[in-house]
Amino acid sequence: MFAPLKNDTFLRALQRQKVEYTPVWLMRQAGRYLAEYNATRAKAGSFLGLAKNPEFACEVTLQPIDRYPLDAAILFSDILMIPDAMGLGLEFVAGEGPQFKHPLRTASDIAKLAVPDMNDLRYVFDAVTLIRKELNGRVPLIGFAGSPWTISCYMIEGQGSKEYRTIKTMMYAQPELLKQVLSIAAQSTALYLNEQIKAGAQAVMIFDSWGGVLANGKYQEFSLHYIKQVVDNLIRTHNGEKVPAIVFTKGGGLWVDEIANIGCDAVGLDWTMSLTKARRLTGDKVAFQGNIDPMALFGSEQAIRQEVRRVIDDFGPVKDGGHVFNLGHGISQFTPPENVAYLIDEVHQYSKTMHL
Repeated sequence: MFAPLKNDTFLRALQRQKVEYTPVWLMRQAGRYLAEYNATRAKAGSFLGLAKNPEFACEVTLQPIDRYPLDAAILFSDILMIPDAMGLGLEFVAGEGPQFKHPLRTASDIAKLAVPDMNDLRYVFDAVTLIRKELNGRVPLIGFAGSPWTISCYMIEGQGSKEYRTIKTMMYAQPELLKQVLSIAAQSTALYLNEQIKAGAQAVMIFDSWGGVLANGKYQEFSLHYIKQVVDNLIRTHNGEKVPAIVFTKGGGLWVDEIANIGCDAVGLDWTMSLTKARRLTGDKVAFQGNIDPMALFGSEQAIRQEVRRVIDDFGPVKDGGHVFNLGHGISQFTPPENVAYLIDEVHQYSKTMHL
């Protein structure tokens, strides 16, 4: 059904197999820093108009691949598509970001919550299949979802938050109620990622964007436990090919050894964690993805190349490890596009010294 893969460096690195150089892709690589993305978004009329139209989603997914020699494409979508399909009324408010009309605030709200019908998310799976066809084997396609904790933050707070007061109040005052939400979110997320895999995703990533706001102990109980439930229920081989799973907790470097033990193939790290230390703590049990500060892309060409080398040196000789170069979080919309080209070029050229 799909063309043979011409560049499988990303997939092999995730599996800690021998590669000639460190592969690179960027979180939020299809986004507002690209003029072509903004033009397509204007055609779509809104963010949801873009994300819910498979042709538009395909177009913007391919834009950074057409522009740069990246080693993977990532589905253009949003982590909030699952709660949207649950009927919580997702809307994107200009200048304020995503908001839900029907947040989960009471036991009766939560009693009505159910795993959504995956047919209500068909537009996502149709986009995955279309992107795979249009990629024509150039690079692998990554599918993704938010972690149960992260999407629950939005479902309960009703929007983004600085304090997470509503969900943390529930966590401390009514923990079993919150666990009902997390359990349904975990079941939904596993189903959703598996449908992406069946549609053509060749690796999957779980974004635990807000796991780092939890206290030690609470992270394990309310985030990692449910990420493990997702990982345990993922399709790991499809059509004879292994489907690697990446878990990224922003602010999660403290727990890198625990994340590495849940059965994922790779752990994503933000810029606060040393790759040397992460390898030492895990004994190269998993591959790592990351972890340059996205703000480094606002430096001079020389500074960007120097910072790329620092990250690659921090990982060190690859040997039995695996490294996928990435940002420590999403790319800023204000990033100069030419600076991305410097970063990718330096990763590809300099990293060859670590793969001898």
